[in-house]
Amino acid sequence: MRIILASASERRKELLNRILSDFEVIVSQFDEDLVPYDGNTSSYVEKLAKGKCMNVAHSTEEYDTVIIACDTVVSLKDKVLGKPKNKEEAFQMLRELSGNVHHVYSGLCVYNKKNNSIITKSVCTEVKFSSLSDELIEKYIESEEPFDKAGAYGIQGFAGIFVEEINGCYYNVVGLPINTLYFVLKEMGVNL
Repeated sequence: MRIILASASERRKELLNRILSDFEVIVSQFDEDLVPYDGNTSSYVEKLAKGKCMNVAHSTEEYDTVIIACDTVVSLKDKVLGKPKNKEEAFQMLRELSGNVHHVYSGLCVYNKKNNSIITKSVCTEVKFSSLSDELIEKYIESEEPFDKAGAYGIQGFAGIFVEEINGCYYNVVGLPINTLYFVLKEMGVNL
């Protein structure tokens, strides 16, 4: 059985390696702008993950294939924070997160091409940041770490010091809820 991770994320590759040793990566070319945000963050991330998953499924010929896709966003007061486009946007996101509770949502989609079965799920983790000084935010932005991460931070890096409390799956905040994924793969019949 061929297993494909539909993601360019180094963090997702590293996390998937914890439960699977043999998989390959094919980066999805799905245009995320095709999915409008309708106010339901769980549904939104599931649709994004499914779009990525099916994009890769349509680009592969082999049928004995399982494709895994994931998409993660940060939600603060019903506003979705994706990846910042520049330093100003990163600063604004981190300023908004400072001293507040936010939610990290990941949509997960696993598609078994052989029997045409698909499972989509979403996972939500609640995170509370300490109050951050402008100087600390600027120091973090200078590290260049925020730019490929939803909400402009990576909990597994320097920004881990921002986190006062976490309620839910830590790995979800990193970018791949491996507990949920493990049981979805088992349900799909993947030999783990």
